[in-house]
This record gives sequence, C-alpha cells and structure tokens, in this order.
Amino acid sequence: MFRIKEAANLLGVSDDTVRRWADGGRIATTTDGSGRLVIDGVTLARFAEEIADAGGPADSRVVVAESVRNRFTGLVTRVVRDAVMAQVEIQAGPYRIVSLLSREAADDLGLEPGVVAVAAVKATNVSVEIPRIR
Repeated sequence: MFRIKEAANLLGVSDDTVRRWADGGRIATTTDGSGRLVIDGVTLARFAEEIADAGGPADSRVVVAESVRNRFTGLVTRVVRDAVMAQVEIQAGPYRIVSLLSREAADDLGLEPGVVAVAAVKATNVSVEIPRIR
C-alpha cells in the first residue's frame, strides 16, 4: 500500500494530482488503519502503465547532472518466471524497463507486480534493486 505522496513521487506528479484522480474515480483508493488514503501496489502499477501508454505525464524535472549509472525507481508491473530465468518489467514514470535476471534473484528480491524497484542501467546491463522506503 502506498500513501498519496509516495504514489505521486512514483508517478512523477504532485500529491494534488493523485488526489484529484482518486476523487474523480480514475484510480482506486482505500484507507489504512490510520484513516489515510492509500493505493494498492498492483493498482498503482497498472495505473502507471496506463498513463505511460497514454503518453504522459512526462517528467518535467530538468536534469542538472547525471552519472555513468542511471537509476530508475518505479513499480514492477509484470514478472514472468520459468525454471531458470525471470523477465521483470518496471514502469518508471513514462519509461518501461525490461530486465532478464535469474529466477532465484527475482524470488530473493520478492519481485511481484506492485513492488517498488530500482532499475540501475549501465551500458547494456540492467540490474534490479529494492530501495529502503521510509
């Protein structure tokens, strides 16, 4: 479950935008034990795919510096596992990133739709990490 502010950060929009979407019925919310609005991870992942497919919202932040290794924080939207390998799809704002990794690694990381993950990209290799939240 993601609070409105967390969802907004992952989607690259303001808290108010997510609240308007929720109030308008565009994205489903529930309340947590403290009575705050939250969005289920799987629901948020699907919504991130929908707005990316629709061409927005684009990330309007200006890049002032970049490193050799680029990191994209987003939501896992799909995991396809076989006996040895796993294909993991991450929606990071308007970017869809696909990574192939061992099934064991995907299982150890607990990768499932709705999980927050970081795709670290260097040259042609993409590794998937789980960030510490809160």
